Amino acid sequence: MLIDDLHPDDEKRRSYLVKMLTAGALTMTPFGIIQAAFWGSTPDKLPDDKSIFSLEGDVRVNGVKADLDTRVTTGDVISTSKDSEAVFAIGSDSFIIRSDSELEVEGSDFFIDTLRLVTGSMLSVFGKRSASQPLNVSTVTATIGIRGTGIYMEAEPDLTYLCTCYGTVAMSSALDPNDTEIVTATHHDAPKYISNKAVGGSHVRPAPFINHTDAELKLLEAIVGREVPFGIESELYTGERREY
Repeated sequence: MLIDDLHPDDEKRRSYLVKMLTAGALTMTPFGIIQAAFWGSTPDKLPDDKSIFSLEGDVRVNGVKADLDTRVTTGDVISTSKDSEAVFAIGSDSFIIRSDSELEVEGSDFFIDTLRLVTGSMLSVFGKRSASQPLNVSTVTATIGIRGTGIYMEAEPDLTYLCTCYGTVAMSSALDPNDTEIVTATHHDAPKYISNKAVGGSHVRPAPFINHTDAELKLLEAIVGREVPFGIESELYTGERREY
């Protein structure tokens, strides 16, 4: 998000970003988003009448170019073009959608029950769900059941990358629903690939930690009024960009 792109009425956010940039507490990540580099510097919770914390480049909601006043809710499709990103919240859940991504959101009002990452990359944190109301996330190759947790995903036609940053996730192959693995993580403990090709009898296999950061997770939790559930390790999990 560029300072000049801020809505002129959004003085609180403008003041926060200017202050952090001046202090050197905001940096551009390798992925383009401005993030808090100093762990003590976090934004306030988004107001109830706001959905979008920041935008960069061409971000669209249901095909219409978004701005900081755009509301995002269930039933919407959020898409980004090249060199574009969005940070936004829907109810108790918040997201960073990176470049060249498309996310379909389903549910009722501001309560999400289903997400489909059609393509691209998504970092997200979710409020707690009950056993009777799990959140289902899907890509071309994977189906994922989530309660309160944080995840990072990348979706390609033949491969899904999934890092359970914290919480519990049940993942299964879209090609073989019986090929299932449950991961409970406290701090990026067991990233996985879910492929359309089985390796050693399973479509799920270990993966490295790539392309997302603890600072981004802290930002996402802050804009929905929560904190990350792990101790901060500033030298670790900084999301150095790596390819598959």
